[in-house]
Amino acid sequence: MDVSNPMSCVVPSAHGPVLAVLARTTTPLTGRRVAELAQPRVSQPRVARILRELTAAGLVERTPAGSSSLFVLNREHLAAGAVEILATLRQQLWARIAEHARTWSHRPLAVVVYGSAARGDGNIDSDIDLLVVRPMDVDDDDPTWQQDLSDLASHVARWAGNPCEILDRSEDGLATMAANGERLLTGIRRDGRALVGSLQTVPFPFEVA
Repeated sequence: MDVSNPMSCVVPSAHGPVLAVLARTTTPLTGRRVAELAQPRVSQPRVARILRELTAAGLVERTPAGSSSLFVLNREHLAAGAVEILATLRQQLWARIAEHARTWSHRPLAVVVYGSAARGDGNIDSDIDLLVVRPMDVDDDDPTWQQDLSDLASHVARWAGNPCEILDRSEDGLATMAANGERLLTGIRRDGRALVGSLQTVPFPFEVA
């Protein structure tokens, strides 16, 4: 899955980013605004052509507005539901990860996605990076814990098509990382998204002289 444009795994053309913009709102938008919001970027002339095609197909409704036009996804169209599902693939992945963690014998204190997947600026080759915070009463070599981590990594790869890299740390382990001034923690706190627990579980690193 292209973590910056998940819809591209099914809609590889520039139609994907345009449809993703329209699927995220019920507010009619000008073609210029659609082009501004599209990720990855699509030129305004190309957006205009795509909107004409989608309007002709009935998937998008066009309303004249002075010298401009406003466009909105026609949610009564048979294909609209599929478009809305495709536009939320990243959120669906986060939900599946959280649901998987809820089945573990030892519930993690937190599961945080970080890096390019969290920022949404990677590509089809990007890893899905997860920090999993282990309860203090669970040893790092606990076989059940290790099996759950392995199962999660395997499932994420199946769900998204991307390798999953898991950073397994206890709260004490995170505290040690912070004391050593490890900058990775800064990135996790800045860009991370807590799927289980709270981002506050991750400490900021101390400045190391």
